[in-house]
Amino acid sequence: MHIAILTFQGFNELDSLIALGILNRIKKPDWRVTICCPEPEVTSMNGVTVHAQSMLEDATSADIVIVGSGAQTRQIISNPELMGRLSLHPKRQLIAAQCSGALILAKLGLLGAVPACTDLTTKPWVQEAGVAVLDQPFFAHGNIATAGGCLASSYLAGWLIARTEGLEAASAALHYVAPVGEKEAFVANALKNIEPYLPTATTPDKLFQPTAFCYAPSVD
Repeated sequence: MHIAILTFQGFNELDSLIALGILNRIKKPDWRVTICCPEPEVTSMNGVTVHAQSMLEDATSADIVIVGSGAQTRQIISNPELMGRLSLHPKRQLIAAQCSGALILAKLGLLGAVPACTDLTTKPWVQEAGVAVLDQPFFAHGNIATAGGCLASSYLAGWLIARTEGLEAASAALHYVAPVGEKEAFVANALKNIEPYLPTATTPDKLFQPTAFCYAPSVD
């Protein structure tokens, strides 16, 4: 299971790294979470430089893709070369967008008539892209989820774990990162936001089964 967190220049540290930390609470030999970048190094909106663990093209073959947020999202969607490197497929991938990552999904045509969650700054731009924006922290439809607000990344990570490993695993991961003295309340609130958007199946293997495939890059 490869989870690629798309992380661009000017990225928001909370959006990429909170998800990274929570998702890595799953300790399985085949579970791999990577900071996935267009370049070998990217620098955050606050000057933190990280090394890429995978490259943007690797997102095509990932089982799960999180599209991170940042200060340069509008520049990203205006860059045809950069957007052309993204090829996401919700029929065989779980795809999640954090804050302005929803704008990238909108520009890729992945949201369609489905509403989305995003941060308040990005909201008008997502609306201009033809997507309705919800006044809530988390929403999912099928294999696509969106979250609005940096700390809503915990809901996004929890939903992804619930889809792949089950609610018990998601609850345990969220419980670990929750503030001491507030753990039960934190988990209960997270599940209140997550559970309405889970399939009715109760066992992890019925929730999501990534489809094996062979990928041949375009020769255009």
